[in-house]
Amino acid sequence: MILYEYPFNERIRTLLRLEDLFDRFGFFLSQEDAKAHQVALNTLFEIAEVTGRTDLKADLIKELDRQRSSLSAYRGNPGIDQPTLESLLGEIESVLGGLNNMHGKSGQHLTDNEWLTSIRSRAIIPGGTCKFDLPSYFAWQQNPPALRQDDIAKWVAPLLPLRDAAAIVLKLARESGQTSKVMASQGSYQQMLSGRSFQLMQIRVAPESKMIPEASANKYMLWVRFTVQDGDLRPRAVDTDVPFQLTLCNL
Repeated sequence: MILYEYPFNERIRTLLRLEDLFDRFGFFLSQEDAKAHQVALNTLFEIAEVTGRTDLKADLIKELDRQRSSLSAYRGNPGIDQPTLESLLGEIESVLGGLNNMHGKSGQHLTDNEWLTSIRSRAIIPGGTCKFDLPSYFAWQQNPPALRQDDIAKWVAPLLPLRDAAAIVLKLARESGQTSKVMASQGSYQQMLSGRSFQLMQIRVAPESKMIPEASANKYMLWVRFTVQDGDLRPRAVDTDVPFQLTLCNL
């Protein structure tokens, strides 16, 4: 099944973007080609942009504190796997420690690095990082792959507590959901939420159906409509019944 996820609020939207960016960053950093490391650097700049826009750190600390208090109440409960609970609480404590040790504005260390700032300012220009524009950057690209990887790993390190915290919050949200099999009549599905609050919607569709869900939601209802891509890949509404799996997640 192909999984599509849709956030119900701006906080989860930001965390999903951050998760995607760190996943891309990790893939390109693991490569050895200098061009892949350029993509990793550009992605690092995007991560700094996303994390620097909002008070993400304070929001994550508040949410993890809430989860820690909630989960601690299950200590000693015979119906709960205690080793698993303690492992999760230990993970939350560790990540909270990392967040509390972050100082200053997120990504400020990148802004303070004049060399990285010069690359960042040129990277937004098409072809702006050519070797005649940034000879020092070109020289750095000639270093052995391991040295480039060490440099990039050093630059991303101050942001890793945000990655780890986002991973835990998204994990807890995803694991809270209950999945049901539903049918989109003539390609459309609506469900009243009756004021219940959710954080994340997951939609799973069979890959062979080629169906693409488009979703919207508020605190009163959610709406899913399915499309398919025609010859020029434009989405086209379908009028057939579409079975799919729906999961509503709430922290």
